[in-house]
Amino acid sequence: MDTLCSRMLPCLAFAPLLALADPLPTTHEFLLDNGLKVIVREDHRAPLVTSQLWFNVGSADEAPGQTGLSHALEHMLYKGSSKTCPGEASAILESLGASENAFTSKDVTAYHQTLPKPYLGVAFELMADMISTAHLKPEDFASEISVIQEERRLNVEDSSLDTAMERLETLAYPSSSYRTPVIGWMNDLHGLNTIQLRDWYESRYAPGNATLVVVGDVTLDYVQPLAQRYFGGLASRPFPQAVKPRELSEPGERRITLNQPVPAPELIMAFNVPSLATAETYQTAHALRLIEMLLAGSQSARLQKRLLHHEHMLSHVDASYDLYSRGDTLLILRTRLDNSHSASPDEAQSRVWDLLEELRTTPPPIDELERARTQLIARSFFARDSIDSTAQHLAALESIGLSWQLLDQEIAELKSVTPEDIRQTAEKYLIRERLSTAHVLMEKKHG
Repeated sequence: MDTLCSRMLPCLAFAPLLALADPLPTTHEFLLDNGLKVIVREDHRAPLVTSQLWFNVGSADEAPGQTGLSHALEHMLYKGSSKTCPGEASAILESLGASENAFTSKDVTAYHQTLPKPYLGVAFELMADMISTAHLKPEDFASEISVIQEERRLNVEDSSLDTAMERLETLAYPSSSYRTPVIGWMNDLHGLNTIQLRDWYESRYAPGNATLVVVGDVTLDYVQPLAQRYFGGLASRPFPQAVKPRELSEPGERRITLNQPVPAPELIMAFNVPSLATAETYQTAHALRLIEMLLAGSQSARLQKRLLHHEHMLSHVDASYDLYSRGDTLLILRTRLDNSHSASPDEAQSRVWDLLEELRTTPPPIDELERARTQLIARSFFARDSIDSTAQHLAALESIGLSWQLLDQEIAELKSVTPEDIRQTAEKYLIRERLSTAHVLMEKKHG
């Protein structure tokens, strides 16, 4: 039942979040002589600590013909080094009760471990050895590249929507290296070798090209000697500056149509927009975050409310915007058509465009904006409840050339966005000249 109290509850429940009365957490930063930047944030709620080492290298830095190189190197670092046999580093950490993993993105390659505080030095020692003395043996790579190729088949080529997104990005980034898939193109994976891996490793895995973030039950006096002991001896060496992929201001409208074995047609719309690192003002980037929320960020968002619940044209809606991209990025709207409705992707796109036009011409009502803002602030607060997530946000800011301190200013920036800021941002960026569209149609069965 939609009573007055039930309508007010979300705002009242999150009112303390908007007040931001709690003091900022204690955070330190220092630089080792070899160029490695270290950030330490204290969080003494549990005797745990997360350590994340982010290198400023990803698929956006790869040359044509060598795509997938960064991701392949991430895999190979666990195949042995001067102190460990293949898989031994992970086994040691697991025996200490740690959770650990690694990932590669378009901008970065990162290695992270969360474990009891007394074993932080062990994590540092293993990580410092892996990033400086990895074996990268041809016989190990021969088996590992087969694993990566199978990963691509399963996660991209056998997934209709992931295939659609990969193809759409090749259109959406006409002048940006973000068109390169993180896992690489299959033809390139067949050609990669350990000579290329070694060159990439020695040129990109320099201490000055990385940020070490430590969050948890620690102090500066505890972390700094350990960082100096295990990372301070790594040699300083030159490295290429990370590229900042920029896109054309108005690339022109682009469209791709795919026939895939999907249960219902899909419509994906991607707009070329700036990230926090490339926007003219930070406020612009935060306005784009709020636009994402207003359009598709909750069950009360415009696309869900009108096209899913009211008109039943769509059966699913979501949106994404990468705030922490090193270069220009995309605001993406993904929708699935409702098979019980006779609309085509073209008709659905026309209705979505009607809602975008409303946002471009009319500032959102203040209560609608406040609801979206409150939901976004709540989401940010809950994410920071995890030391892993906090470390990831701090490292992401540093990896795109900004300061970790912006994380502590995020709520104030979100609160400063006005309805007219939303309208102006939509008017500038949600235009056809910045739009790439994928129509994913149901594959017709033969015979």
